Amino acid sequence: MREGEHVHSAEGLVAVRDINPKAETHLLVIPERHVDSFREISEFPDDEAKRMLEFVAETARAAGLEDYRVVVNVGEGGGQTIFHLHWHVLGGRVWGLAG
Repeated sequence: MREGEHVHSAEGLVAVRDINPKAETHLLVIPERHVDSFREISEFPDDEAKRMLEFVAETARAAGLEDYRVVVNVGEGGGQTIFHLHWHVLGGRVWGLAG
């Protein structure tokens, strides 16, 4: 599967390979509905926010990951470069991230 291709999906959510991976497995989980960052998570109803987090875990399982990191960069100072809420799922050998 090439980078950027969908690797997992559910209604309103998609997971793709990161085009600039920081780990052996580096996926992005992206909701279709737009909010700029995790700061605006309250714009999602509780059940939808829960479903997003469940999808993050399902994506890791579908990728065969047992141990992994979930990272959300919030704001420029937090390393966010794409201003659409998304989660990074990183597994295997991880490069350049503090423990």
